[in-house]
Amino acid sequence: MKIVVCAKFVPDATADRRFRPEDNTVDRAGVDGLLSELDEYAVETALTVKEAGDAEVTVLTVGPEQAADAVKKGLQMGADAGVHVIDDAIHGSDAVATSLILSKALAKLEADLVVFGMGSTDGSMGVVPAMVSERLGLPAVTLGSEVTVDGQTVRIRRDGDTASDTIEGTLPLVLSVSDQANEPRYPSFKGIMAAKKKPVQTWSLADLEISPDQVGGSSAWTEVVEVTARPPRSAGTIVADEDGSGAAQLVEFLSTNKFL
Repeated sequence: MKIVVCAKFVPDATADRRFRPEDNTVDRAGVDGLLSELDEYAVETALTVKEAGDAEVTVLTVGPEQAADAVKKGLQMGADAGVHVIDDAIHGSDAVATSLILSKALAKLEADLVVFGMGSTDGSMGVVPAMVSERLGLPAVTLGSEVTVDGQTVRIRRDGDTASDTIEGTLPLVLSVSDQANEPRYPSFKGIMAAKKKPVQTWSLADLEISPDQVGGSSAWTEVVEVTARPPRSAGTIVADEDGSGAAQLVEFLSTNKFL
């Protein structure tokens, strides 16, 4: 079985994240980045399935040169190979264009099981798995909190606010998992060293037979027209109770700010 994990390179949430002033897109090259934490659960799910049977795991990412680090992390965790789709024309692509690129790459890889995380930690849209399944003409079982693969059957438990559902699908299919599915493993020293010898392919849009005018900011369905930095946190209001009026001042503050 060929398992492909779609992994995204995202800006580090602890770093100074910012937008490019020339086009209001996220600056992915000028800040520190890493494999999206939510995609680590997808990698772990794929590795668990591999360890339970006969499978090969490939990590697929789309992004600038630094996105190779997302593939590297997957290989260090235990994946067998990596694919990095990189092309200057991809910059500014939205979810629609991203799903096109991924679907073309997945078709070329002839994936039996495609695994996503529940969303990305930068965009937080969570729509790409469904878009990819539509483009590939494959069923999708999404937001799995528990995943079981038995032969050609994939079964998930999806936990909602009031109930849990069990959903089944037959391979090939697209799967996404939540952050409740498992606990991602840490790369071991052996895994880190082994990752250096694992194959990683680099593909361009031409390799996927995609025209540059099908992707990028010019073809995006959405556009960020303005970005405003969050203002610094202002000092709080201190209510003194030296003369016994503290309670009245507090009520007045809450009432004025419509907290009551």
